[in-house]
Amino acid sequence: MNGNELIKRLKHFGYNPLFETKRGKGSHGTLRIGSKKTILKDRKKEIGPGLLNQMLKDLGISRNDIM
Repeated sequence: MNGNELIKRLKHFGYNPLFETKRGKGSHGTLRIGSKKTILKDRKKEIGPGLLNQMLKDLGISRNDIM
């Protein structure tokens, strides 16, 4: 799954993600859902399973909630 797919899934399952590019360096940015946030690398590149799990943990979302 890449960053764009993650954002689409979050929207599909009722979350309201906000991606801010001004808070990141290069292709990185901040992905926010409510008061929780995580760093999202290039939205076009694949996110490994370990990194995806950590990002979802940062956002307080279970992987099962978006699959």
